[in-house]
Amino acid sequence: MADFIAGALGGACGVMVGYPLDTVKVRIQTQRSYNGIWHCIRSTYNNEKVSGFFKGMTIPISTVAVSSSVVFGVQRNCLYNLCKLKYGTPNVKPSKLDIFVSGYVAGGVQVLVSSPADMAKVRLQTQVSPHQSSACSLLARPKYTGPVHCLLTIAKEEGFLGLYRGCFALMFRDCHSFATYFLSYAVFREWFVPVEQSTRNSELMGILLAGGLAGVVAWSIATPMDVIKSRLQVDGVTQQKYRGVIHCITDSVRQEGGTVLFKGLSLNCLRAFPVNMVVFLTYETILKQIKPFSI
Repeated sequence: MADFIAGALGGACGVMVGYPLDTVKVRIQTQRSYNGIWHCIRSTYNNEKVSGFFKGMTIPISTVAVSSSVVFGVQRNCLYNLCKLKYGTPNVKPSKLDIFVSGYVAGGVQVLVSSPADMAKVRLQTQVSPHQSSACSLLARPKYTGPVHCLLTIAKEEGFLGLYRGCFALMFRDCHSFATYFLSYAVFREWFVPVEQSTRNSELMGILLAGGLAGVVAWSIATPMDVIKSRLQVDGVTQQKYRGVIHCITDSVRQEGGTVLFKGLSLNCLRAFPVNMVVFLTYETILKQIKPFSI
C-alpha cells in the first residue's frame, strides 16, 4: 500500500512540472502546421496565451496520480512476489530481468486506467481556439468545453470503445517503456549511489540523476508508439482516417518519411528529465515517511 500512495503523489507532482511541454509535444506530433518546437510555443501563446499550455490538465492530475499509483504499486508487488516465487524469499536483490518483467506487467495494467484520460488530454491539447478576451465575441467556440465534456462527447459520437482508441498503441508504448524505466532507474541509481559510499547528499543526487535519466531512456524508446498513439486518438474528431495501428504507421511513414516516428523526441527527453527527477524524488521521500507505518 505504501508504494501505491507514494506512486500517486509522485505522479501528480510530475504532471504539474511537465504538462506545458507535453501539450507542445502532442501538437507537434499530430498537426503539420508547426515548423518546430519554438514555432509551436509561439503560436500557442499568441493564439491562446498561457492557458493554452494547460488545456486538459484537470483530469491528468487525478488520473495520472491513479495510473502512477497503479504502476509503482503493481511493479513493486509484482517484484516482491516474483522474488518470493523464484528465490523462496522476497528479501533478496532482484535480478535485472526480474525488474524488467515487473515493469512490463505494471505498464500493461495501468493502460486500462490511463487510456480514456489520455484520450481526453490529447483531444483537448490539440483543440486550438483563439484566446478569449473580454472584447471577443462568442465566435470560434471549441468543440470540447472541458475533460468531462470531452469524454462524454467521445462516448456519444464514437461509442464507449472510442474512449480506448489508440489503446493498443498505448499498450505497446507503456509496456516496453515502463519495463525500461524501472530497469534503467535501478541501474543508474546503483551507479550513482554505491551502497558503501552512500551519504544523505549523495543519495539525493543519485535519486535525481537516476530518475531524470531513466525518464529520458524510457521516452527514447516510447516516442515512436507515442506518435502513433496520439494520431489514433486525434483521428475521428472530424472523420476517421486510420483503420488501426499498422495502417497509421504505414500511412504516416509513407506521407512524411521515417522521421515522423520520432517527432517530439527531443521535447520528450527535455520534459522527461525534470519530470522524472520530481517523480522519483517524491516517491522515495514519501515511501520513507510512510513505510514504517505500513503493514
